[in-house]
Amino acid sequence: MKKTEQIKQISKLIKRIDSNTNVDAGCFYENPTSRYTDQALAQREWDAFFCNSPQLVGLSGDLPDIYSFFTVKELGTPILAVRDSEGLFRAFVNSCRHRGVVVEEEERGTSKRFTCQFHRWTYDSNGTLVGLPKAEHFGELESERKGLIELPSEERHGLLWVHPDPSGVIDIGEMLTDNLIEELESWDLHELEHLGNDSYDVACNWKLAMDTFGETYHFSSLHEMTLYNAFHGNVQCYDTFGNNHRMLLCRREIDEMRKLPESDWDITTAALPVYWLFPNVQLMPSKEGLYLVRAYPNPKDPGQHRSLISFYLRP
Repeated sequence: MKKTEQIKQISKLIKRIDSNTNVDAGCFYENPTSRYTDQALAQREWDAFFCNSPQLVGLSGDLPDIYSFFTVKELGTPILAVRDSEGLFRAFVNSCRHRGVVVEEEERGTSKRFTCQFHRWTYDSNGTLVGLPKAEHFGELESERKGLIELPSEERHGLLWVHPDPSGVIDIGEMLTDNLIEELESWDLHELEHLGNDSYDVACNWKLAMDTFGETYHFSSLHEMTLYNAFHGNVQCYDTFGNNHRMLLCRREIDEMRKLPESDWDITTAALPVYWLFPNVQLMPSKEGLYLVRAYPNPKDPGQHRSLISFYLRP
């Protein structure tokens, strides 16, 4: 984040603390409960937002070395993400071209080869079929046409994007806007190292989870002995970038800024930035690293979802 923007946002937060105010939408909004319970709407959301849109599947640090890989199971289409022999990020449908069995069952690791356990068909990091037991039984099989199905993928600004539809298109500029891209670049996300993941299967709609993550109004009641000691509850800033937005959670350390010249103000001391990438992603960068939070719906049950939290550290 540019220094001028840091000063602007910290000044806003200090004024809101002093005036006991918060960012205001200007009117009262009320959502009907059907937005969170309607099965037909849940299916449309799944089709539009998750099956037919690019997905953020991780950070560059999830694939630190050549032949690193990880798998994605939350998007309907099973995905195998790899760093190939040339060091490029690629993604494939994690399904054998013979009988459709999942090829790589591990969550992550390092491997030059990926072997289906059903009939031992084997693929390399480029998705090429390189092992076919009893190949003579298949006649003139064109093995180059039986490689793993490749998915559109792109590695930009330390972020790994995949489109779950082989014919899909990834347009980072259209999704994020130039201003947001510039700000994300300033966090040097490509330097971060993956530490671990936590996942939670929760009996609530995925949008309820995202909505709750989007306010600190509840800090003083639900997190009185934890988060409320670290943050000023119900003091925030919001700014939009197309369909995305940035939220700033006001840290109690912001009071230190009052004693310093503006040139010494630092946004990571004053606040926790939260970047919301439409529709289901939150990036929370800090001096120490980053939290990546994603909420995945259950397309068959709008009252269920999975929250996946990934942790990254700066080396």
